[in-house]
Amino acid sequence: MGELQLRVAERAGRSVAVRQFHRGALRVLRPHYLDQSGQVCYVMVNPGGAYLGADLYVVDVEVEPGASLLLTTQSATKIYRTPGSFAEQRMTIRLGEGAELELAPDQLIAYREASYRQNTHITVRPTSSLIMAEVITPGWSPDGASFKYRELRLCNEIQVESDDGAALLALDNLLIRPALGDVTGTGFMEGYSHLGSLIVVDPRVDQALADELNRLTAGYEAYSGLSLTRTLGGTTGLILRSLSNSTEELNRLLGACTGLLRERWYGRAPLDLRKY
Repeated sequence: MGELQLRVAERAGRSVAVRQFHRGALRVLRPHYLDQSGQVCYVMVNPGGAYLGADLYVVDVEVEPGASLLLTTQSATKIYRTPGSFAEQRMTIRLGEGAELELAPDQLIAYREASYRQNTHITVRPTSSLIMAEVITPGWSPDGASFKYRELRLCNEIQVESDDGAALLALDNLLIRPALGDVTGTGFMEGYSHLGSLIVVDPRVDQALADELNRLTAGYEAYSGLSLTRTLGGTTGLILRSLSNSTEELNRLLGACTGLLRERWYGRAPLDLRKY
């Protein structure tokens, strides 16, 4: 069991934590400022090193109006065997007007006989800016096969909150369940073993940006597709999926996409977290 609460606000041109609470097997390292923009970077840590059966991790993140947060992890999220029950992470994210959140965890690795569920509920305001990137990787197995885990179920629910109330912008469901059938073929993983996702919500998202990112993905050894949500309250969502056989290639692809957005929208350099 692990619980983490983090609330970030803008103070005198810099973003700082105004509430920080942790209990059990979750915590954050001391904050870092990677540049002069005032964005604060926090690193989430699981001292246990992995998720096991029946583990539950609850994360609550709030970015107040005008504040900027980069949230990452210390290392890959490893899901080991879960013989009794699935491991689960529940994350709630709230962004105020003009708030910025970049969510950039290291890859999620599902090992043999692992079951994992990840539910993320996100509420943004019309002027919020959200960038989320994630890579899913199969863990090592004795026979070298890629899909030895039992189930991965990831759900992202994104709502836009305005003065008239909240409305659903996107419901993004991903379910990979190799035990019930072949997931490697056409219409599913297309012969690939690794999956990358990029979710962006921002009033500056439009068809021209989608076309530009789509052209950018063509330079990588990955099979990619991209779609836009409807526009709601003046903001729009963008979802990119990429399939590959390499974690490094997906990280390079997603890094190029997020690097373009960081420079154009925020005036920041591409991420170089240098964890290893």
